[in-house]
Amino acid sequence: DTYNRLPEEIDITQDNNVEGLYKTFSFLHNIQKHFMQGTFKEGLALMPELDSFIESDEYNLDDHRVLVFYYLMACMYFGSGDNDNTIHYLNLIINQKNPDYREDIQCFARILNLIAHYELGNMRLVEYQVKSVYRFLSKMEDLHAVQKEIFRFLRKTPRIQKSETRDEFLRLKSQLVKLESDPFERRPFLYLDIISWLESKIENKAVGQVIREKFLANQSKAQNS
Repeated sequence: DTYNRLPEEIDITQDNNVEGLYKTFSFLHNIQKHFMQGTFKEGLALMPELDSFIESDEYNLDDHRVLVFYYLMACMYFGSGDNDNTIHYLNLIINQKNPDYREDIQCFARILNLIAHYELGNMRLVEYQVKSVYRFLSKMEDLHAVQKEIFRFLRKTPRIQKSETRDEFLRLKSQLVKLESDPFERRPFLYLDIISWLESKIENKAVGQVIREKFLANQSKAQNS
């Protein structure tokens, strides 16, 4: 698209700051496009290059930008079904020196970490980590009802019988759909498409497939309107 063709029209290599900004926003633009279209597996092709971009430290990325990239990388791996790499990048956020920095990302990193371990069947680990996540969330001043509902669900997952899981997913989805229409509660959905994940569990599909189907349905609706 036009954004990716920019270096063909303008020499951005003359200024290190300009080149760094272009690469930063190029990664953000392309990652968000994959998220929106549900093309997570295709988006994995960006990950080695983004990893090198962060590790090289050539463009003096600040801690804020690095945390954002780590979270986006974790989400890309989660959407593709690679929970091990999801956990790897989330741990880079969770284990950083200042846990109060970017409290919003720290919060959702911990929630997504619990979900990834749940997906791997690590129920004992989920039960153990729930306590530390609860301590972290209890200190947050800006905690939305969405986060509370998700955490309440994750807290009881180790005790949910297999025969009850679908009903629990449906119950949580119903609660979150109501909250999604509340302007104050919309922000958390920008960090984590929890409703699509719940639908993937309810419909027994990959989360990337659910998001892709939604995108194609919306695209078709727009073309026919």
